Amino acid sequence: MDRLQAMRVFVTVVDLGSQSAAADHLELSRPVVSRYLAELEDWVGARLMHRTTRKLSLTAAGSEILPRCRQMLDLSSDMQAAVSEPEDTPRGLLRISVSTSFGQAQLADAMAAYVKLYPGVSIDLQMLDRTVNLVDERIDLAIRTSNDLDPNLIARRLTACRSVICAAPAYLLEHPTPSRVEELSRHNCLTHSYFGKSLWHFEENGEPVSVPVQGNISANEASTLLRATLAGAGVAMLPTYLAGGPIHNGELLRLLPHAEPRQLSIYAVYASRKHMPAALRSMLDFLVQRFPENPAWDEAL
Repeated sequence: MDRLQAMRVFVTVVDLGSQSAAADHLELSRPVVSRYLAELEDWVGARLMHRTTRKLSLTAAGSEILPRCRQMLDLSSDMQAAVSEPEDTPRGLLRISVSTSFGQAQLADAMAAYVKLYPGVSIDLQMLDRTVNLVDERIDLAIRTSNDLDPNLIARRLTACRSVICAAPAYLLEHPTPSRVEELSRHNCLTHSYFGKSLWHFEENGEPVSVPVQGNISANEASTLLRATLAGAGVAMLPTYLAGGPIHNGELLRLLPHAEPRQLSIYAVYASRKHMPAALRSMLDFLVQRFPENPAWDEAL
C-alpha cells in the first residue's frame, strides 16, 4: 500500500466532504478512493469514518488520525522541497556572536534584511561582550572589532570602526569645551573597561598622541557609555556606528575633530573554509555589501 497516498486520500475526503469529490479532485476513480480508505483503516486497525449516502463523519479514531496525517503530508512536502532545491541554496541555522553595541545599533537590522532575502535561513544572534571560542560554543560566525585577531581563525574584513570624542550639550554648558587633546585629562571621561580604560590614543597632524584620562563611570560595553554620555555625565570616545545618529540630530556634540582616535577594523570571523555551508557563504557576502569601507553611519560626521 502507498501509505502516503492513502493518507492524502483520507485528508482530501474529509476536507471535501465526500469520496466522489475527492476522487474528482485527485483524478482517481471512486473505487480506488474506497480501496485507499479501506487499506488505511486496515493499517491503523480502526474504522476512521462513518459512511452513509447523505453524510460522512469521523469516528473517534479518525479524529485522532486526521491531524497526524496532515503532519505527515506536510513533512513529505518539506522533504521533497529540500531535495529539489539546488545544493547551494542557503538554508539552516546560523549562530552569530556580536558585541551588544554593534548588534543593537547595526547588526539586528542587517539580519532582518538578510532573512528576507534568504527565508530558508534562521539566525541565532548571541550578544556577547567577550571573545567567544567559536568551536566550543558552536558559533558559526563572530563579528569582532579589533586590530589583533587570532591567527588560527579566518577573518574577512567588513569595514573600518572609527571613533569620535563627544559630549552632550548639557555637559558642555558646565565644563569648558576642550580645544586640545591634552585638555581631556581635566574632564570627566567615560571609559570602556577593556579599550582605552586610562589612556586614549589619537593621530593628530600625522603624529600619534596618547592622553591619560579618568572619570567616574566605566562600562564593559559601548551602549551603556552612550546612554551616560547622552545624560550629560561626561566626555566619551564612542564608535561612530553608535554615536553618528545622536551627533547628526544634535543630542551629542563632536569634540576635537582634528584629532582622530585610533581606528580599528570590523571583521567577520569563522573557524574553517572546509565544507562551508551555503548559508554562511551567503552571509559573508551579504555583510561585505552591507558594511562598506565608508558606511552610512559615518556620512553625518
